[in-house]
Amino acid sequence: MRAAALYGVLGSLTMTALAVAPATGTTPAPPRDDSAEARGVAVAVERAELRGIAFGPCPAVEDLPIQVECGTVTVPLDYAHPDGRRIRLTVSRVEAGGPKRQRQGALIYNPGGPGGSGMRFPAHAGDPQYRELAAAYDFIGYAPRGVGRSAPLSCQDPAEFAKAPSTSPARPSAEYQRERIRQARAYAAGCARRGGAALPHYTSLNNARDLEVLRAALGEPGLTFLGASYGTYFGALYATLFPGHVRRMVLDSVVNPEPERIWYRDNLDQSLAFEGRWADWRAWVAQHDGVFHLGRTAQQVSDSYERARQGLDRKPADGRVGSGELQAAFLKVTYHDAYWEPSARALAAYLRGDTAPLVALAARDPEDAVEEENGNAVYTAVECNDAQWPTDWSTWDRDNTELARRAPFETWDNAWMNLPCAYWPVRDRQQPLDIRTAPRELPPVLLLAAERDAATPYAGALELHRRLAGSTLVTERNAGSHGTFGGPNSCVNSAVNAYLLTGRTPRQDLFCAGRAAPQPFGATTREMRQAPQLPVMPRTP
Repeated sequence: MRAAALYGVLGSLTMTALAVAPATGTTPAPPRDDSAEARGVAVAVERAELRGIAFGPCPAVEDLPIQVECGTVTVPLDYAHPDGRRIRLTVSRVEAGGPKRQRQGALIYNPGGPGGSGMRFPAHAGDPQYRELAAAYDFIGYAPRGVGRSAPLSCQDPAEFAKAPSTSPARPSAEYQRERIRQARAYAAGCARRGGAALPHYTSLNNARDLEVLRAALGEPGLTFLGASYGTYFGALYATLFPGHVRRMVLDSVVNPEPERIWYRDNLDQSLAFEGRWADWRAWVAQHDGVFHLGRTAQQVSDSYERARQGLDRKPADGRVGSGELQAAFLKVTYHDAYWEPSARALAAYLRGDTAPLVALAARDPEDAVEEENGNAVYTAVECNDAQWPTDWSTWDRDNTELARRAPFETWDNAWMNLPCAYWPVRDRQQPLDIRTAPRELPPVLLLAAERDAATPYAGALELHRRLAGSTLVTERNAGSHGTFGGPNSCVNSAVNAYLLTGRTPRQDLFCAGRAAPQPFGATTREMRQAPQLPVMPRTP
């Protein structure tokens, strides 16, 4: 997730059936390929080992607590030319708080995206739920290439990107489609204009290579990594490229790594899964009709949502929230249970004539425009550069029209977000790497997944489990919140803690009972207005 520490509260129960992971050697094995990029990685790693990272006070712009230190690591823009242009990635740290004998090195975290920053991760080292890990590990966060101050990428004026209100029709007309095609072309052209010669180098493979250089700069003989959502994809790329460099790796909410699914098919799969999770929310709201009064059936709740969508198209709330902002806000209910009640209450209040809770929930904050535009630019560049995309609108129209019959909630909005890839100006796009490792080539890796996760459907975890020999899968049954570690499931949390602290994984795949559905707490409209903002969930795999 973005702008939040992991996913919630860490559990404390202890696992019993554990297996010990074999220790990795102190000298990492060399990369398996001999490409120009691999040779460039070797050069960059040698330089990083010599220079290290000079940590000191963080710049005020990072808005981090005083106990967090910051530094930079230098990486090649193009690993095929390591002596060419180089860029700096920002890094943050809080050192392990336990006795020296307990310390295990650095734990590097990535929250996903593409386009998410992990710079705030070390700020949570003092939180009670992370006390055990923070005693043993330096907490390391960083902003991947293109993100924040790490050679930032922009494709559009942030004020233009944040312009509101906007519309999101359930059934886009031909005229609306033509306008979105025009916007997608213009956005791709803006990426080319603003990104220049650097644009082709924002890729998942380079994110994995950057992670290897960061490991070396920290002086770590092996990588200990916690990657969430999209972070699981380039974490798996790292495991494939540098299997002998992996010490411990937790991949939470797993992206399907099949090369033919990166990224066009993965996004179609995601839209279908969003529909299932949207149905879960509507059924829950109907179950609590006595609280929300939005309908006694899921269909009636859907009708209530459509009334709000149509009403906002006629008259945006506070001049800032149209159906586009409504859709973006309510997509969050498919990411995490924490959004279920606030969204239901805001919808109910709007239909009663009180727009304030919906405006608080859905209106875009102009102060976030630069960060949001930057995140969207990196997301677009990485996904468009990573693979071939259909370039004929008729393919997009056919596939999304067919899918929208079964999954109308988010299909078209997902298509519009990714449509710049049809007109992407980079000629030589990557071919996705065939992620897989042979038996005993990689230390045990821990995979985490929720069965009803929509952002990263469960099939992706099963696929990566097959491809990473010796991996162990921890499944949260009948749960759909995106991100399992750090939430209320003590079974999941205990498995992760045991693995990161001892190297032990469950002896076999572990199935944890899912978390209970949220219960309405009966907040008033005034209390809803005063409630703290929930963390912003990533829009992407």
